[in-house]
Amino acid sequence: MLIDARGLGCPKPVTMAEESLAKIGEGIVEILVDNEAAVKNLSRFASKNSLYVETENIDNYWKVRLVKGYACEVESSELGVKSSEFGEKTEEKDILLIVGTDALGREEGLGKILMKGFFETMKVTKETPHTIFFLNTGVKLTTTDTDIIPILKDIAAMGVEIYSCGTCLKHYNIESELKVGHRGTTNHIVEGIKDFGKVVWIG
Repeated sequence: MLIDARGLGCPKPVTMAEESLAKIGEGIVEILVDNEAAVKNLSRFASKNSLYVETENIDNYWKVRLVKGYACEVESSELGVKSSEFGEKTEEKDILLIVGTDALGREEGLGKILMKGFFETMKVTKETPHTIFFLNTGVKLTTTDTDIIPILKDIAAMGVEIYSCGTCLKHYNIESELKVGHRGTTNHIVEGIKDFGKVVWIG
C-alpha cells in the first residue's frame, strides 16, 4: 500500500499511516514524505508500535516503509536504506527542553542577555538536554537572532536535537529563515511528556 503524503504537515502522515495499518492484519505500508520531521515522526511511531521501519531518500523526498505483523528481511545496502531492527527498543531520553520565549523574564533587554548567557553556559558546561523544542517567540532564536544562532549551532553539533514549531514559524512569517535545527510539530511535546524522563519548560 502506497501513501503519498508529500506536502502534508505533521501529524497527517502519521495519522494516514496509522489508519492504513489498522486495515491490515500484516503487510507493508509505504509513505512518501518531503520533510525530515515527518520521517522522524513516522520512525518514532514505528518504534512505539514494534513495527519494522526503513527509510529511503529519493531525490528531494523520502519513502518510509512500515512492516506490520512480521519481520521483513531486506538487503538495505542495495537500496541505500537506513533500517531499524524489528521491535527495536527506543533510546533512553533524559530531558526535553521547551523554550517558549526569546527573552528570560519580563524586561526584554535584560531577558535577551540572560537567554544568551543560558545557552552559552549550556554549551561550555556541556550540560545539554536530549532535545530542545522552540515555540511561540522562541522560534526567533533559531531564525533571526544572530547572537544566539551560532551558539545553538554549536549545541546541535554536540548531538542535541533542535526543533522549531512549524505553526509558529508560519505565524511570524519566518519559515524560510530557519538557520539551525528542523521544523517540528506539537507531536514533539505530546510524545515528549511520555518519552522523556523530564520535560522542562521555559517561557
